[in-house]
Amino acid sequence: MLRVIGLMSGTSLDGVDAAWLETDGITVHRFGPSLTLPYEPTLRADLRRILESAEKLDEADPVLLHAVARLTERHAEAVAALDCPADLIGFHGQTILHRPKCGRTWQVGDAALLARLTGLPVAFDFRSADVAAGGEGAPLAPVFHAALARELRRPLAVLNIGGVANVTWIGPDRFVAFDTGPGNALLDDWAARHTGAPCDRDGALARAGRVNRAVLDRLLAHPYFTRPGPKSLDRLDFARAIAASGVEALSAEDGAATLVAFTAEAAAKAPLPARPVRWLVSGGGRRNPAIMEALRRALAAPVEPVEAVGWDGDALEAQCFAFLAARVVAGLPLTFPTTTGVPAPLPGGRIQRA
Repeated sequence: MLRVIGLMSGTSLDGVDAAWLETDGITVHRFGPSLTLPYEPTLRADLRRILESAEKLDEADPVLLHAVARLTERHAEAVAALDCPADLIGFHGQTILHRPKCGRTWQVGDAALLARLTGLPVAFDFRSADVAAGGEGAPLAPVFHAALARELRRPLAVLNIGGVANVTWIGPDRFVAFDTGPGNALLDDWAARHTGAPCDRDGALARAGRVNRAVLDRLLAHPYFTRPGPKSLDRLDFARAIAASGVEALSAEDGAATLVAFTAEAAAKAPLPARPVRWLVSGGGRRNPAIMEALRRALAAPVEPVEAVGWDGDALEAQCFAFLAARVVAGLPLTFPTTTGVPAPLPGGRIQRA
């Protein structure tokens, strides 16, 4: 068993999550503390600008390098704040570009610097081997979800709503996964433009509005939703559809309500092998009452936060990268034909020594 600290910075760009696990990469022996350190506004703004220009960026761009150093230092601060004995760090980094059909996925973060700052070996680069082998490179959480759900009734769906939303469908003898569509990112951006707040806190903006069905139908006509899984998204993949949908003509409240419905109805359109008996929701989206209400209307099964089965929805993704780091050390597969479309179960990741 390894004592591992997992670190995750998601597509919402709001900060770094850290969580401690004791695991062999097959089962979780023990859960430990977790925390979130927010990014300062200037770092978040810089990361957003980098994300929006990533296709044109050179890896030696000085602005990028400066932001990567600050991001890595913040991850090291999260490890120090957790203050737990550890053998290994699982470091996802920050995704700034995800184009698997072009053979490219780009997560920024300096593993060598993190290893120096913490004195610990760092498992990193979890996605690129999968993309190089023809996979989607995402999602990576299904093998962890399946490990946690061993005693739960199946088929079960675990829906993670971060900036992008993804689902893991866990059946009696297999699991299937893919990105379902938008998560919080479109709503966060909408709230920022219309209210100056970084998100729609407590769903107040969306709950004050009404869904515009015509705009929603245009959004749901996006070709992504007719593709079978496995499939994955970049945070900005719906930017053109948003611009053409007419949502910008709506009030702040109606636009927010429509974007919430987009997240929920996209999940309902997910091409799953069989109807789940239950949906468990993780990620920041589960804290938005408007999103949870929309999911309960759209999905033909009970919808609950993952806390209903004793999981920690705030720590789940960081715990996942601790679990995956242990699998990197053991040479176990991270991705599978039913989760990313890779031809065969595939190990991945690299280790940076301190």
